[in-house]
Amino acid sequence: MQNDPNLDSTLTELILATFRLNGALLQAGDALVRDLGLTSARWQVLGALALEGRPLTVAQIGRRMGLTRQAVQRLVTELSDDGLLVLTDNPDHKRARLVALSVRGEALYAQAEARQRTWVRPLAQGLEPAGVEAALGLLRGLDERLRSGEGAAYQAGASRAKTAP
Repeated sequence: MQNDPNLDSTLTELILATFRLNGALLQAGDALVRDLGLTSARWQVLGALALEGRPLTVAQIGRRMGLTRQAVQRLVTELSDDGLLVLTDNPDHKRARLVALSVRGEALYAQAEARQRTWVRPLAQGLEPAGVEAALGLLRGLDERLRSGEGAAYQAGASRAKTAP
């Protein structure tokens, strides 16, 4: 089945716009929580734990937030040193400790989320709810395709092309 070249081009533009939006969101997030001693990345780790409502391993946090295990480990160490996270032994895995929000971490996350709710209101003004829901559905669908390996077809082909004589 052949793709529509116009759709391919439009999807490429969407991907590039998503990259730019991600950068803008990270900058806005950093500014929003900077005085709380957080960055967007640190906030993201706190959020993964708050949204899950239970302790997670570093690898689980990484999978939920789309971050590498190494990046999450660095952030968990920083947040733990700052008293925002608590590490406990994991009865299911001797080396993969469980990470949980401390009381201070819960309070800081609640402050950040309250700011985010206030920040998003003017951003949402004038947007059509159906359009926002459609965009969310599209992004979730693309995320699922990439996570399921559908985006790996080219990577495998590109790897073979590099090694071909």
